[in-house]
Amino acid sequence: MSLFFCFFRVPALSEPRPPFYAGSRMNKSSSQAPERSLDQRMDALRRANEIRSLRAQLKRDLKEGNLQIAAVISNPPEFVQTAKVFDILIAVPKYGKVKATRFLVHCKISQGKTIGGLSERQRAELVALLDH
Repeated sequence: MSLFFCFFRVPALSEPRPPFYAGSRMNKSSSQAPERSLDQRMDALRRANEIRSLRAQLKRDLKEGNLQIAAVISNPPEFVQTAKVFDILIAVPKYGKVKATRFLVHCKISQGKTIGGLSERQRAELVALLDH
């Protein structure tokens, strides 16, 4: 019977641990976002809420059939540029997670890709696939 000895010291749970970046050259200010004034933060919040409500209306229009998905992808409005293609696809009736994933895989598009980040080839291929 062989015995296995551990030569590494395992710290006790009560011992203080060094910070993750202890001894590194990163200073605290280089990793944080710049300070924003209250007006800047409120303006950003207002814009974000406006974009959310416009996207929600777009998804309702897609769901009701008032808008075609191919038209949205081929010529997207400004507020849709940062939306994920997958999220917009699943807003369409009869397009669930499986079908949307199949479309993206067929067109070689990552699930995290935004509409604004699509290449011309990806956009054209997806529009052609959705028109059928």
